[in-house]
Amino acid sequence: MPTSNRTQHRATIETIAVRAGIESDSQHGAITPPLYLSSNYSFAGFDDKREFDYSRSGNPTRQLLGQALADLEGGYDGIVTSSGMSAIFAVIQLLKGGERILAPHDCYGGTFRLFKSYAEKGLISLDFVDQTDEVALTAALQKKPKLVWIETPSNPLLRVVDIEKISKQAKEHGALVAVDNTFLSPVFQKPLLLGADIVVHSTTKYINGHSDVVGGAVIAKDQQVFEDIKWWANCTGVTGAAFDSFLTLRGLRTLDVRIQRHAKNANKLVDYLVSHPQVEHVYFPGLVGHPGHEIAKKQQSGFGSMISFKINGDVEAVKAFLTGLNVFSLAESLGGVESLICHPATMTHAAVSIEEQAIAGITQNLLRVSVGIENIDDLIEDFESGFNALPSNESIPISAAVAGC
Repeated sequence: MPTSNRTQHRATIETIAVRAGIESDSQHGAITPPLYLSSNYSFAGFDDKREFDYSRSGNPTRQLLGQALADLEGGYDGIVTSSGMSAIFAVIQLLKGGERILAPHDCYGGTFRLFKSYAEKGLISLDFVDQTDEVALTAALQKKPKLVWIETPSNPLLRVVDIEKISKQAKEHGALVAVDNTFLSPVFQKPLLLGADIVVHSTTKYINGHSDVVGGAVIAKDQQVFEDIKWWANCTGVTGAAFDSFLTLRGLRTLDVRIQRHAKNANKLVDYLVSHPQVEHVYFPGLVGHPGHEIAKKQQSGFGSMISFKINGDVEAVKAFLTGLNVFSLAESLGGVESLICHPATMTHAAVSIEEQAIAGITQNLLRVSVGIENIDDLIEDFESGFNALPSNESIPISAAVAGC
C-alpha cells in the first residue's frame, strides 16, 4: 500500500521523519517499531502466503524505512537496498540490452565505473555529457536515451542542473529520469516534485547520518516503475538487511535537525574559505558567484553542507594541509555527524582515469568536505591549523578565491 494514502495528515517533513513507524506495533503497543530479524515467515496454509515469506523479498522493518523515504520524497513507495551502488544497479535493470543511459560527465566515481563497465560489456549504450551545457545535452537527448541520470549537486564539484527543465526535455524523448539526491536529502530537495520519475539515495550518508550503516534506497513516483525495480531488487538480491534498516530508520528521525545544523556550519565555513588567501577556488551552490546558484535557489530549500575547494598549490600542499588537521577525518563517504575531508582524485574518484578526471574538472589540489555538526569554531580553527602547515604562507589576492566559486 503506497504510503501517501496513509500520511496525508502529516504534511511536514520533520513530523514524517520522526513519526515513521511510531506506534505501528499492534501486538504489544511498542512506540518504536520492533526489529524483525527473521529470514523467513510461515505460510498461513497450503498455497496461502502471508504478506511476507522470505526477507530478501520483503521484511517488515525494511518496508517501514522504504515507506518513510517515499513519504519524505513524495513518491509512491521505496525499495531499500544494501548500498547506494546496489540502488543504482537496481535502477539500471529497467533497461533492455543496448538501451541508452545519458549521465553527467562529473558524476560520482562509483556511478561512473558501473555505467562505463556495463557499456564496455555491451549491455547498454552510454553517453557522458556536461549537463550544464545545453547544446551538448540537447544533442545527447537526440539519441533517444531510455534513462537520463541526474546528479545535482554533483560529486565533487557541486555543479547544479535544472531538474524540472531536464525532466521535461527527457520525457519529450520518452526517457525516464532518475536523480541521485544523496547530497541534499529530501529536506533540501524533492526531485519527484520537479518532474523526475525515480530518486536514488545512498542512505549511508545523510539519511542514516552516523557513519555506521551502509545502505541505499530507490523511490519511484509511479507504481509500475516501483514494482519493476522491486522485482529486480528481489531477483538480484540487492535488498537491504533488517538490522541496517532498523538503524537507518532510527537515524532518519533526526534527519531535519541534523541537516539544518550541517548547513549552518557549512555556511560559516564557506565564509571562512572564500576570504582565505591560500584558497584558489571554492565550490558551493550557496555562493552568489556559483554558476548554478539561481537554479539551486529555485529547486532547493537549502544549499547543503558539501563544500569543495582548491588549495593554492600542488598535491604536496594538499598533503601538508591534511597533515595539519586534527578534527576533520581524512575519509571517504559523507553526511555523518562528524566532519570529513577527502581528496577526490585519489579517493572517491580513483576509479576514474586521470584523463577523465581532467574532463570533469577534478584536479590534484581539489579537496571535498563533508561539514559535520561539531562546534563551528573548532572546525575553522582546525582548517587554520591545516593552512598553517603549508610549506609557504605567501598570500594570493582574495578575489582569486572568490572567482572560482
